Amino acid sequence: MSIAALLLVLIAAILHAVWNFYLKKSGGGVGLIALSTVLSSLILTPLAIYFIVVGHSLTWIEAGVCFGSGVIHTIYFLLLDRAYRSGGDLSVVYPLARATGPLLTIVAATIWLGEKMTLIAFGGAVLIGIAALLLAGNPASFKGSAARKSIGFAIAAGCMIAGYTVWDKIAVSVLMMPPLLFYAGSNLSRIPFLVPLALKRSPGGITAAWRDQRSAALVIALLSPLSFVLVLYAMTLAPVSYVAPAREVSILVAAVLGAHALKEGDVVRRIVAAVGMVLGISALVLG
Repeated sequence: MSIAALLLVLIAAILHAVWNFYLKKSGGGVGLIALSTVLSSLILTPLAIYFIVVGHSLTWIEAGVCFGSGVIHTIYFLLLDRAYRSGGDLSVVYPLARATGPLLTIVAATIWLGEKMTLIAFGGAVLIGIAALLLAGNPASFKGSAARKSIGFAIAAGCMIAGYTVWDKIAVSVLMMPPLLFYAGSNLSRIPFLVPLALKRSPGGITAAWRDQRSAALVIALLSPLSFVLVLYAMTLAPVSYVAPAREVSILVAAVLGAHALKEGDVVRRIVAAVGMVLGISALVLG
């Protein structure tokens, strides 16, 4: 894995953890998710139009791939939001979701994309997954239906991470779509799902989100697409089976935010897990 790809992934990981922090802190809700998606499209659509004007014609296949990505990302956002709103801590939900994704991604990339990993790199990926689970703690120790639901939603969100990671890799590496154009199309295709859903569940939800959660909506609208686009560019430089596990350094950032800003504590376990992540990422680079 090249240094350039690793830097892109690490910057994206920090941005990703930060917008998740704002989603958790703000209280979330489908109104907030819909609002941030619309705001993201207002930013991304002019950039996408620029790519089309300068010569990249969007084929029907590419449009379909954008739509498919949008569907997977929509389900991911709703599951992640539900996990946080079900009472799950940032330092529990985030590690579980992020740990599930790369482990499934490795399997999918090996089977469907024909990618191969060295033994050292594979060991690093597994170590990152183990460290992520250590950060979350033992799910069996959580009591109460709300906590169990949050864990279930987090793991389901992780499955969506694996799905969109492989899907998006195909878009930017096989179809050779410009990452920014692809993500703009993916983001735009979420609006027909999210806005009607928000209006159905809470007719004033989007307006309320703009009034009460505007700062969080703007942060998510800016950092979420930026973090994803950086990862897409990294995927053009390195195999997805390397990129996906390296992204999990965001778990360390989320753990720190959870400990200090949200007072979720348990520092020793997180330090041990952080060491495991550093070793895992080092193995990926060596591999």
